[in-house]
Amino acid sequence: MSDQLARDVRFLKRYAIVSTLLFIATGVLAFRRPLPTRAAHEKFTEIDVERINVVEPDGKYRMVISNRPRSIGPIYKGKPFGYAGGTRPGIIFFNDEGTENGGLTFTGKQSADGRFQASTHMSFDQFNQDQVLNLDYGDDGAQRHVAITMLDRQQANIYDFVMRRDSIMKIADSATRAAALREMVAPRNGVPFQAQRVFLGRNPQKAAALVLSDPSGRPRIRMSVDSAGVATLAFLDEDGRVTSTFPQR
Repeated sequence: MSDQLARDVRFLKRYAIVSTLLFIATGVLAFRRPLPTRAAHEKFTEIDVERINVVEPDGKYRMVISNRPRSIGPIYKGKPFGYAGGTRPGIIFFNDEGTENGGLTFTGKQSADGRFQASTHMSFDQFNQDQVLNLDYGDDGAQRHVAITMLDRQQANIYDFVMRRDSIMKIADSATRAAALREMVAPRNGVPFQAQRVFLGRNPQKAAALVLSDPSGRPRIRMSVDSAGVATLAFLDEDGRVTSTFPQR
């Protein structure tokens, strides 16, 4: 091999090595280049969506808006419990810890025979418990109620309660199971598991009513205007007996 040819071969080798290194470096830099950042604020004229999850920076749910099939089941501190989703179309709210604390659900459909079922339910939950403030509408064509209700509840953790309930439901003996369920919801230190304290609404008997109850959930004052337009104010004792009315009868 002549000296010139040897020099040409060495040059070509160096050129090939340098070109290869440059190609590799260019490829690496291209893959490492950050993707175009998404706009911090986007505007849509209209969207169709089956579910929207509003989450905190750490991923915890804050609100879920969904149709029925994609609706979420109960969540406690980010962990599903109780029952699966797919039954609650609407909006579910979550607290700072990612635990469900209320929501808005609604239904309404009519069958071929003309009968219908409709409902709207909006509720707010006691911390780590169940609903204590409710706005409800229910209608099946024969009976209708529209009401605001307020409840007292024991300070019993709902996750622990559901886990205990699910364990009891596995008991084979029906009498033992029933006794355990009754004990689970029994009053604690005189405080009932739950007690409705206030009812304000239109009841299925077509009366507009305000009912105030004691801490055990027993009605003590009942003010109403019935379906015939008759107004009454009644006071009741703890056994449910009317002690006085206005106007007197």
